Amino acid sequence: MRSKEIIIVSALALIDNDKKILLNKRPENKFMSGFWEFPGGKKEKNETPSECLIREIKEEIGINIKDSDLSPITFASHEYDDFSILLLLFSCREWNGILAAKENQELGWFSPLDLYKLELLPADKGLIPYLEELVN
Repeated sequence: MRSKEIIIVSALALIDNDKKILLNKRPENKFMSGFWEFPGGKKEKNETPSECLIREIKEEIGINIKDSDLSPITFASHEYDDFSILLLLFSCREWNGILAAKENQELGWFSPLDLYKLELLPADKGLIPYLEELVN
């Protein structure tokens, strides 16, 4: 049996003053387009999870976050047909800059209860209870 590649992904629960969480909808040209997800992305070689997140957030939504403002929440894993995902979820309540969809994705702010109604990526679904506890 061929072992699957394990992809480590850093993801962010960006939380605003109204206790809403930012998600983005995957654009048409990407794998699993149309699904909502936490912003973030794949960790590159020799990059820490927080360095990955800082880089990805700047690339995807145009804001600056600092390592000192990141708090690890939990992790999740999911098996796809050809690879496995290990998703590391962080929260952040402080950032600099103005949010902008840099990759033609839709952005939206949602309460934790709203997340149950969205079509989330499979690895992201199990994270909702942790976010409910975090913001309430």
